Amino acid sequence: MRGLRGGVAALLVGVLAGCGGEAEPRAAADFGEELFQDARLSESTFNRFSCATCHVTTPEAPAGRMDSGHSLYNVAARPGWWGGYETHLLDAVNFCYVNFMRGVTKLEAEDPRSRALYEYLSRISPDAQAPALPFTVVKDIQDVPRGEVARGEAVYRAACQSCHGATHTGEGRLTELASLLPEVTQDYDRLFPGIPHAQVVIEKVRHGQFFGVGGNMPPYSTEALSDADLGALLTYLGL
Repeated sequence: MRGLRGGVAALLVGVLAGCGGEAEPRAAADFGEELFQDARLSESTFNRFSCATCHVTTPEAPAGRMDSGHSLYNVAARPGWWGGYETHLLDAVNFCYVNFMRGVTKLEAEDPRSRALYEYLSRISPDAQAPALPFTVVKDIQDVPRGEVARGEAVYRAACQSCHGATHTGEGRLTELASLLPEVTQDYDRLFPGIPHAQVVIEKVRHGQFFGVGGNMPPYSTEALSDADLGALLTYLGL
C-alpha cells in the first residue's frame, strides 16, 4: 500500500443517493472505514471477522477490551508489522485477510478495496513516523501458573467473549463456528488423546490456527495476553 497515496487521494467511490439513484461521490477513506468495519470485505460466506474485530483505531484500547491485534492508530507510519515479519503494509493486511478472514486470494494493490483501506489507515496515522510494535510469539507451549478466578473472568470478558460468547451457553458469540467454552474441552480426550486440556487451550491461545488446533483463531502474543492473565483465564474455565 505504500506509494499509493498520491494516486489514491483523488479516488472517489460512487454510491447511490436518494430516490433518484444518482451517484454521489465519496472520499476513499470513508469507504475504507466502512470496509474496515465490515466482515464482507472477505468474499467467504463463512467469515465473520472484520478488521475491527481484532483491532481498535484509538491510541489505547478502551477499558475492558483485550485484542489479539495491536491498535492500528499510526499503523501506516510504522516500518514493519507482525513483529517485523511483514515489511509492506498490504502484505500485513493480507496476512489477516487470508489466514483469519478466509480470503480466497490476496488483495491486490490496485484493488479499489486495498486503495480505500490504505486511505483510511493513513487517515488514522497522523504522525510521519511511528515505531514498530512487538509481537512476541511463544515458541514452545508450556503450562502457566494459575491465577485468581475474578481476574480470569475479567480476561474472558475482555479477550474471549466477543467471539465465543458467554461461557456454557455461547450467547452472543460471533459465529456458531466459535467453540463453546469450556464445554469444548469435553472433546479433547478424543481429539488430543493424552494431552492435558489446559495445554490444548494454551496452544490455541498462543498459536491460533497455525498448527491446525485453534480453528480460525488469531494468536495472542505475550504483549496482548500475559502468562499471568492466561493462567487466570484457565482458572476461570476450570482448567
